[in-house]
Amino acid sequence: MSVPPVTLPDREATQTWGRRLGALLRAGDVVVLTGGLGAGKTTLTQAIAEGLGVRGPITSPTFVIARVHPSLVGGPELVHVDAYRLDGSLELDDLDLDSELDEAVTVIEWGAGLAEELSQERLELVIDVDTSTEVRSIRLQPNGARFESVAAQVAS
Repeated sequence: MSVPPVTLPDREATQTWGRRLGALLRAGDVVVLTGGLGAGKTTLTQAIAEGLGVRGPITSPTFVIARVHPSLVGGPELVHVDAYRLDGSLELDDLDLDSELDEAVTVIEWGAGLAEELSQERLELVIDVDTSTEVRSIRLQPNGARFESVAAQVAS
């Protein structure tokens, strides 16, 4: 399924879009965020967390690799992973995320090339930013029927 990129003119639009996405996610969902430094991966994760209704604050887990944020509203918890410092899928496997996948929404920053082993069905988001204007373009790459539906809902 081909989904047109989503253009977000500013930080506020990015947060609104992320909250909308977060409200659609459910336990077992995996979202992979890719983009350069400063692209807005953590900002988007913060908004997804708001949409899910989990406890914050949501900060980049760069040095601890993964953080778990419990739900405040009876929904799934958020597992926020920063795979930037991981050397490969074996190190990702060491985090034992498999045990939490079914009960949580898992968002993995820098997860391209690693998250495929966690779940065949996932939503990959590639974030490009124009640093002169702060306009972000998000390419949605749904893998599986569930994420084709989610992508269609947030792309419109």
